[in-house]
Amino acid sequence: MEIEFWWLLALPLFFVLGWLAARIDIRHLVRESRALPRSYFAGLNFLLNEQPDRAIDSFIEAARSDPQTMELQFALGNLFRRRGETDRAIHIHQALAKRDDIKPEQRLKAQAELGLDYLKAGLLDRAEDVFVALRNTALDGEALQHLLDIYQQEKEWSKAIDVARALPQGESHRAQKVIAQFLCELATHALAQSRSADAKPLLDEALVTHRKCVRATMLLGDMYAADQKWEQAIEHWQRVEQQNPVYLALVAGRLADAYRRLGRERHGITLLKSYLERHTSLDLLDVVFKEELDTEGPAGALALVREELRRNPTLLGLDKLLEAQMQTLPLEARTDSDLMKNIIHAHTRRVARYRCDNCGFKARQFHWHCPACGGWETYPPKRTEEFDLTP
Repeated sequence: MEIEFWWLLALPLFFVLGWLAARIDIRHLVRESRALPRSYFAGLNFLLNEQPDRAIDSFIEAARSDPQTMELQFALGNLFRRRGETDRAIHIHQALAKRDDIKPEQRLKAQAELGLDYLKAGLLDRAEDVFVALRNTALDGEALQHLLDIYQQEKEWSKAIDVARALPQGESHRAQKVIAQFLCELATHALAQSRSADAKPLLDEALVTHRKCVRATMLLGDMYAADQKWEQAIEHWQRVEQQNPVYLALVAGRLADAYRRLGRERHGITLLKSYLERHTSLDLLDVVFKEELDTEGPAGALALVREELRRNPTLLGLDKLLEAQMQTLPLEARTDSDLMKNIIHAHTRRVARYRCDNCGFKARQFHWHCPACGGWETYPPKRTEEFDLTP
């Protein structure tokens, strides 16, 4: 391969140009750093050493020396907000937003920070005003997300639906499940006020928005059950298996009651047993166990639990087994079994909880909306013991 002669001349030239550019940048940085007060660097050092209180004192001193430093003012406001001193954070960000010598993007940033200050302070109405004003700007997406959080906290479900539908295409696709839940919230409120005529179209819309919305299907079944239309109620509750069989435990008791009212109790238990065989669930086992105990007695319930324990050995299942066994024993022979059951029951209380898939928060009660992270449908009706047994 031949080397052109002009390359030999160009290489040193490129090297010299690069060295000059670096020197210019270094001088520029040195000149800027000398312009900053020493207290600014002291504040940065305190931040790196996780000493926010001393950092704030240093930044306040730096701000007095050079009140025109934008980024310093932003840093100071954010530190005040993190410390819970929202009044001081609001004062700083309000002053920044009103300044005439800042760029448009800096003014938007100051307004967004002010909205976060109001959120931190619990002033939701003021935060809403700020983020509504940021709509259709460069911060539109961020404003929409914060408005969605605000409307959920205020339970303004209609506004929350409008905001969720205004999200960018990718976000709106993921928001379909959330929108369906908002519609279910509106329907639940209508049903609580005996306005089933208003609730029905809301639930239908929820299923159009998210066809696997189990909650909407359950509520439609509940509406028919309230009108004693048991066949239609059963038809809706049975659809849960196609939507998400994990939620069958939530409708199992409803199905058993509906079949009982139709005089087809045995048929209902057979259906629930088939669900249990296809979709193992501790909550579903609990419902089937109680139904079997009421209809077939302790012997039938004992046989059911023993078979389920062979397929899926769990402490909660063992607790049911001991409960069934105790009822087959005479009173004088129940002492030891009762002692074992109490010991096992104390252990099962630790694993008989629901757990959020999103944040891991645990609770004894099932929630459609996680109390910790605010996620929707992140709380599957499965006990933590079932998660621990999953490979």
